[in-house]
Amino acid sequence: SPRAMAAPSPLPATLPEPFQRWFAARGWQPHAHQMEMLEAARAGDSALLIAPTGGGKTLAGFLPSLAELAESGAGGLHTLYISPLKALAVDIHRNLTQPIEEMGLEITVETRTGDTPQSKRIRQRQKPPNLLLTTPESLALLLSYPDAPEVFQRISCVVVDELHALYNSKRGELLALGLSRLQAINPALRRVGLSATVHDPEVLHAWLSPEGKAGDPRVRRVLGRDGAEPEVEILTTRERLPWS
Repeated sequence: SPRAMAAPSPLPATLPEPFQRWFAARGWQPHAHQMEMLEAARAGDSALLIAPTGGGKTLAGFLPSLAELAESGAGGLHTLYISPLKALAVDIHRNLTQPIEEMGLEITVETRTGDTPQSKRIRQRQKPPNLLLTTPESLALLLSYPDAPEVFQRISCVVVDELHALYNSKRGELLALGLSRLQAINPALRRVGLSATVHDPEVLHAWLSPEGKAGDPRVRRVLGRDGAEPEVEILTTRERLPWS
């Protein structure tokens, strides 16, 4: 779910009005890295966000797309979200739908995985949602159809979640090929990577770069703050519990 820290200070003026009201109603203030991601998008830059779990990465990744759609009201497929797990895509769909409805935004969100009915898959190609949540394999199938250039002609952004778990695998190579194809369809495509803390961020930076360069200035590197400390409780019993 979207994470934000409580704060009494005024909300940033760069947030669209519906978002300011939504944050204020909860007594929340956006994290600095969430606003940095918004600034990067408005400059047309790609971005790599590295932040610990619980630091609001998901909202940071989607905030620029939601703000742009709220301001422009553009139709068609705007943002593609890639998850390594279809279950995660379903969770993100649920977590996105609530704030979109609460803000009264006319933004459509759908998932496309191996469980998506055939009738829905066909309809998504004919009339895609604004935000499509999918997996590397489903993206590869979408790109294999003859009408792929029409489906993705308006795409502005691709958000790759859990990048640290994807980039150095065969699925990561498949996804890299898919991103290259999307970039050919729309050269202005922005790439956004969301990752937990990694030992070598240069590798992820290079993976996101269309040129494969770690120092590519078109990819901003954003570091997120720590999230809330976890609260862990363990129940005790009077009797001994056998490990078996």
